[in-house]
Amino acid sequence: MVDITHKITSLREATAIAIVKTSSEETIKRIQENTVPKGNVFEMAKAAGLLGVKKTPELLPDCHPLPIEYTGISYEINGLEVKISVTVKTIYKTGVEVEAMHGASIVALTMYDMLKPIDKNVEIGSIRLENKRGGKSSFKIDAEGLTAQVVVCSDTISKGVGEDKAGKVIMEKLNELGVKVEKRIIPDETDIITNILNESQANMIIFTGGTGVGPRDVTPDTIEALLDIQLKGVEEQMRDYGQQRMPYAMLSRSVAGIRNGKVILALPGSTKGAAECMDAIFPHILHVFKVIEGKRHD
Repeated sequence: MVDITHKITSLREATAIAIVKTSSEETIKRIQENTVPKGNVFEMAKAAGLLGVKKTPELLPDCHPLPIEYTGISYEINGLEVKISVTVKTIYKTGVEVEAMHGASIVALTMYDMLKPIDKNVEIGSIRLENKRGGKSSFKIDAEGLTAQVVVCSDTISKGVGEDKAGKVIMEKLNELGVKVEKRIIPDETDIITNILNESQANMIIFTGGTGVGPRDVTPDTIEALLDIQLKGVEEQMRDYGQQRMPYAMLSRSVAGIRNGKVILALPGSTKGAAECMDAIFPHILHVFKVIEGKRHD
């Protein structure tokens, strides 16, 4: 299965449609009047559809098991056709399109099985995804024109001892979003951090390193004192995301805020910690620029 451990949890919803075609008005009438020999067609098919949704990952090898938190099945009769609609919801890391389509197909197949003794020409028509919500497709972020400065805060790396890996990871993730990036390496010094905050022309200034609890970890304290607005929800998201993956994340003092219309972030200096923080909040944090500009899209 595809690795989804880096994804964040969000509300996912999908609706699938299936069509069952009968050959006579008599068949439709018997469905409506509940006189089909095998039983109540709509109720039996609905029960089968619910099981179909739940058992999707057992039958389709690449589907992830996930918590199904809602399934709704409805019917609409149009002439000699029955339109089946299956809606599935979950709060998880991946979508439920296949679950909805599988459920719709099982409902349709159950109806076919129940109707074939009285209608030899009954058939299943199209099965398709009608719509879906959640994930990246529902929260598109335009990063065009945005710039970022990545600042590696490390006494050792600034002296040429050791190799910067966290800064490179951050730059790679920003480049994937189309953000123009430049990098600078500095020691953990309050005055240098302050000067960068005062002088940088980038839309985002992302510090990596100096967020621990050591005596030289001054980055969070320096930045917090200079912020106009602290984005506590962003900080909580980074720590929560990290804590779900390793227990030491609770010791991180990652910072997020706004200063002079710029997004300021202080991320861990470890490569994995920096990567996880980026996965936790990007690209969604970029929506803040729309809010700052007064162009909020709810």
